[in-house]
Amino acid sequence: MKSKLLTSLFALASGAIAVLAFSPFGYWPLVILSLLGLYALLEKANPKQAAWRGFGYAMGLFLPGQWWIHVSMTEFGGIPLPAAFVLLAGLCAYLSLYPTLACWAFARFFGGRHWSRWLLAFPALWLMADWLRGWVMTGYPWLWFGYTQIDGPLKGFAPILGVQGITLALLLTTSALWLTWQSRKPAWLLLPVVLVGAAQGLMQLNWVTRGEPVKVALVQGNIAQSLKWDPEALIPTVRTYQDLSRENQDADIIIWPESAIPAIEKEMGTYLESLDKAMKVNDTGLLAGIIHYDLKQQRFYNTVLGMGVQDLDGKESYHYEHKNRYYKYHLLPIGEFVPFEDLLRPIAPFFNLPMSSFSRGDEVQPNLIAKGLKFAAAICYEIIFPDEVRRNVQPDTDFLLTVSNDAWFGTSIGPWQHMEIARMRALELARPLLRDTNTGITIVTEIDGSIMGQIPQFEAGVLRAEVRPAHGSTPYLRFGSWPMYALAALLLGLALVLRPRAHPWARQR
Repeated sequence: MKSKLLTSLFALASGAIAVLAFSPFGYWPLVILSLLGLYALLEKANPKQAAWRGFGYAMGLFLPGQWWIHVSMTEFGGIPLPAAFVLLAGLCAYLSLYPTLACWAFARFFGGRHWSRWLLAFPALWLMADWLRGWVMTGYPWLWFGYTQIDGPLKGFAPILGVQGITLALLLTTSALWLTWQSRKPAWLLLPVVLVGAAQGLMQLNWVTRGEPVKVALVQGNIAQSLKWDPEALIPTVRTYQDLSRENQDADIIIWPESAIPAIEKEMGTYLESLDKAMKVNDTGLLAGIIHYDLKQQRFYNTVLGMGVQDLDGKESYHYEHKNRYYKYHLLPIGEFVPFEDLLRPIAPFFNLPMSSFSRGDEVQPNLIAKGLKFAAAICYEIIFPDEVRRNVQPDTDFLLTVSNDAWFGTSIGPWQHMEIARMRALELARPLLRDTNTGITIVTEIDGSIMGQIPQFEAGVLRAEVRPAHGSTPYLRFGSWPMYALAALLLGLALVLRPRAHPWARQR
C-alpha cells in the first residue's frame, strides 16, 4: 500500500514538473526530466499499472497547469472555490483519459526491452493521444509539450511539421536518454545531437520574402472585466480607446482588442461611420473588435471589423455589414456557447456569463484588409488550433492577427500560456504576429516567434512597432499536420513490425 502511494505521488510530481517548462516559467529542459519520470513509471508496468500511472502523471500536469481557469469561475462565475476545484478536477480527469489510453496501449502491446518500444511505439501513441485530445468534442490542445520550445533549441521543426513536430523531437530525445541509461551505450546520445543540429539548420532556411516596414500601434485599454459589459461603462471605454489612438495617428495601422467596443454593431452605426472617416483623414487603417448581431438569423457573432483606410486607394468605407470583417469560428465552451444550456444555465452564474450565446463564422474566411495589407485573424481561444489558423493564411497574407481578452483570468499563468501558444503560430507559418489584448499580454513578434515588443499587463498603453510583412509558404502552411500524423502512424507501424524481436514468445505461437 505504501509503495502504491509513493508511486502515485511520484507520478503526480513528474507531471507537475512539466508545468514549469511552459510560460511564464520557461524552464524548457524540465519537460524532458518530466517525461523521464513517466518512462520510469512505465518501464516494468503491466497495462493496468501503466494506465493508473499515466492517469496520475496527466493529472499532475493538467491540474496545476490549468488551475488558472478557476479565476473565471470564482471571481466572475459565482462558484465557490471548493466547487470550482471539483469542476476543474473533473475537466482535468477527462483530459487525462487520453494520456492514460496511450500508456495502457503502450504496456498492453509493446512489452519487453526492445529499443523500438521507446523510440517508435511510445512517441507515436503519445502523439495520437494528443491529436484525439485536440479534436474530440471540439478539442482542447492546451499544454502540448512542443510549446515549451518556442525559445528552445528544437523550435526549428515547427515550420516543417508544426508544434507537434517539436513534441516528437522531445519524445525522441527523452527516449534516447532513457535507452542510454538502460543500455549504458552512449551511442544513443547521437540522436539528440542530430535532432538539435537538424532543428538549428532548419532555422537557417528562409521560407518567405519580406516587404517594407509597416508602422503598427496596438492599443491595450485595460478595461476591468467587471466593467466590460456594464452599459454605463460603454462611453468611458470607447473614449479610452479613442484617446490612446489619437496620440498614435501617424501609425499605418491601429489595432483594438477583442470586443474593444463592448456593444452591438448595429447600435453603434453612426459612431463607427465617424470613426471610419476620422481614421481616413489620418491615412490610418483600423482593426477593432465588436459584437455583431444578425437580425435575419437572430445570431450573435464575435467580430473584428476593418475600418479607416482599407484598400490602398482608400475608396472603401465602413457601412453596416460591409465585407471587411472576420467572425470567430472556434468558440469557447461555456464562455461563448453553453452545451446543454437549458440544463446548465440555471445551475450557476458561471454558465450564464455575459455574451455566452455566440454563433460560429465560416471555417475559412477572407483575410481582413487594412491599408492594402492582408491579416489572417484569430480571436482569443481559436489561436490554439494550429490547422484552423493555417487554413486562413494564404501565400500573400502579410500578418497574423490575434485579438483577445484575458482579463477573465487575472494575474494567473493562463494568459502567459496563451501568449506562448500564439507565438508558435508565427513560427509555424513564418508570419509576424500582432497580438492585441485588453489587459495584456500585448506583443508583436517576428516570423520566428521572437518578441519584438511587449507592454506590461494591467496597464493602459500602446505598443508601437515597425514590422515587415511576409509572403510565402512554409511546408507546414502547405501541408498542415497530416505529414506529422502520417509520420506517427509510420512509427507505430514499424514498432508493430519489430514486435517479434521485442517478444520472442510471439514467434513460438
